[in-house]
Parts: sequence; C-alpha cells; structure tokens
Amino acid sequence: MLVVCCFLLLSAALPQTALAKISAFACEPEWASLLSELGGKEVSVYQATSPKQDPHRVEARPSLVARMRSADIVVCSGSDLEIGWLPVLLQSAGNSKVQPGQPGHFMASEFVERIDVPEKVDRSMGDVHPYGNPHVHLDPRNLAVIADALSQRLATIDPDRAAVYADRNAAFQTRWSESIKRWEREASGLKGLKIVTYHRDSAYLGNWLGMTLTITIEPKPGIPPSANHLAKLLKELDAEPADLIIRMAYNEPKAPAWLHDRTGIPLAELPYTVGGTKQAKDLFTLFDDTISRLRQATGR
Repeated sequence: MLVVCCFLLLSAALPQTALAKISAFACEPEWASLLSELGGKEVSVYQATSPKQDPHRVEARPSLVARMRSADIVVCSGSDLEIGWLPVLLQSAGNSKVQPGQPGHFMASEFVERIDVPEKVDRSMGDVHPYGNPHVHLDPRNLAVIADALSQRLATIDPDRAAVYADRNAAFQTRWSESIKRWEREASGLKGLKIVTYHRDSAYLGNWLGMTLTITIEPKPGIPPSANHLAKLLKELDAEPADLIIRMAYNEPKAPAWLHDRTGIPLAELPYTVGGTKQAKDLFTLFDDTISRLRQATGR
C-alpha cells in the first residue's frame, strides 16, 4: 500500500508533459514509419492498415474508431484514398482534435504536387480520385517534403518537444538525401522503360525513375479486369510490347501473372509500402528493396 501511494505521489509531482506522448493514428504503414522516424519515443504510433491490405477498401471497425477517439494526430495519404472509411471513423470517433482544419488532421498528399488530376469526374470513370493520384509516397522526393511538414505539425501539437522533432527531422533529411542519390545511381538503367501496372499506384515511382506507364491492367480504377479485357491487353502488348509488368504487394496477383505467362514480359512484385516484403522493414529499406526488385526483374 505504501509503495502504491508513493508511486501516485511521484506521478502527480511530475510535469504532465514528462508523462504524455503524442498519440498518432497512421492510416497506412508508410506514415507509421515516418512518424516513428520523426517522433521516436515521443510519439506512440498506431497503424490502422496492414502492408498487403488495399488502402482504398478498409472496414471502419469499432477498434479503429476507439483508436481515433484517443488520437492527437491522424496521418493519412489523403486525396480521397481513404474516402471509403476515413470520414466514417472521423464522424464516429467525435474527436475534435483530428477533424479537418485542425492541427491533428494531416493529409500527406496535400503538401506535394499531385499528378493524374482529372479535368472532370463521374461515376462511369470508376474509382477516380478527383484531387489527383494519392500514392505520393513512392517518390522519395515527396517524402522529404512531407517529413518537413509533419515535423512542424508535431511541434505545433507538442511545442515542449519542438526541438526534438526538428533534430530528428534534420537527421532524417540528411540520411534521406544521401539515400536518394544512391537509389538514383542504382536505378539509372531503368530510365525509359515502358511498364504495365495493375493500378496507377506506380505513377510517382515511374515519374521519379523516368519510366513510362503504358498500360493499366484495371479497365477503370477499382474495377477488376475481365477475361475479355485481358485478351484485349494481350493484343495491345503484342502490337506494342512493354518492358516490365509491375504488381504491388496489395494488388490482385492473378491478372499480372497471366499477362506475364503469355507475353514473357518480366514481372516485378514490389512491396508498395513498409512491410510489403520481408526486406522492406522501414522507409529506407522500402526503396532499397523496390530498386533491387526492379533491377533484378529487368536485368538492368
């Protein structure tokens, strides 16, 4: 009893900031990893989705509502990637700190230039993202910009530790800049490749490395390919061959494999995010493994 009383008195005597951590809700693994890089032990990170889970389609489970209810910051891709589940969580949680317009609401894609912004949108086009392609993390130059913005946001939420976040971001940026230079050297032989991709989740990766997306296996975003559509793609590839087929870890595997088997075009299975392969254990090894798999598949 005496020990418990002493513990309670000691806890009460400590400043609240010495005990509290920022509670962060990360929609996808890449943002959980970035939060850990920038926050270290000062940020407690909850990852809402698994690496091989399609981030477009997530069930707004009660357990996710409970996590969001206690969050100080929500970090997601944005640009409507999570449109099917994030608004439900925000409304159900009723947490004023993480609503749109508040410091605790951080949509990563809003801080970088987005590609594939459609001139118009209607339901006949499939699951088109009206604000542009949300898969911004696959260009590491975007991640450098987002890291700066997220570090500043953490400091806004937790000003007592602003210097910690600034120092960790500076260290991250130094390592990241050096890594980008190395990745670009290693991937120089990939420039000019014509690639087939299941979904346009490879667009930022292609832009960064100078690869051209020629065919998307989905007939429309979010619509699985039919047998007739695959037969059509086969004819297109026979007329104008591609150099590589890319399948991300969360993509449906059968259609890319079918095209690979019938065309002989090399197939690269990429992690997409942290944890998508055994090798992709953090943001740095995500790109290490991505470049390695692209080079291995193409022999370049």
